[in-house]
Amino acid sequence: MIRFLIFFILLLSLSSTFSQEEDMFSSLRSEAEIDTSLLPDRMIFTQRLLWGEKGLMRKMRISPLTIEQRESELKIRRKMLKIHQVIGYTTLVGMLAQGFIGSQLYNGNYKLYETHKLIGNLTSISYFTGAGLSLFSPPPLVNKKTKGLNSIKAHKYLASIHFSAMVTTNFLAKKNKKIHRIAAYTAIGSFATAIIVFKF
Repeated sequence: MIRFLIFFILLLSLSSTFSQEEDMFSSLRSEAEIDTSLLPDRMIFTQRLLWGEKGLMRKMRISPLTIEQRESELKIRRKMLKIHQVIGYTTLVGMLAQGFIGSQLYNGNYKLYETHKLIGNLTSISYFTGAGLSLFSPPPLVNKKTKGLNSIKAHKYLASIHFSAMVTTNFLAKKNKKIHRIAAYTAIGSFATAIIVFKF
């Protein structure tokens, strides 16, 4: 069952990355056609910190706020979000492997401890790298507030859950095994759901 699930996720990853990646970025094309200011009114704090009108990239004159530079930033954003998507699928495979190995440890198979630790470290690196790519990517041209729940909002809400769960999982790895396990399964469930809702 686990092998089938991993195969299905990899298949979904490949089809998403190569044949349907346009869905994720179709909003960027429509944004470019709208006559608007160079920065959106709404940005997450990490984007404002780096890319805002008074952000570090502007103050350090690495990325001046011009039309040409914003076009370049949107290309950077697209690349960062593509990589974020691929890393997301890789991370999910690592999480599923961790869930399986972790359950073996709880059943008394301690020979897998070093494997669990290694895959856990690699999955954490993968997860937080993917999160960083999303959080620190340049902002879109437009960030409209929409009413009701949609796939992007659901993806963001679930991101808050799995991010908190991942921090808890890592922090309590040796301090509280019971909560560590609950947090790990919460991270896997919410992360997988975030990928599914964004895809469909």
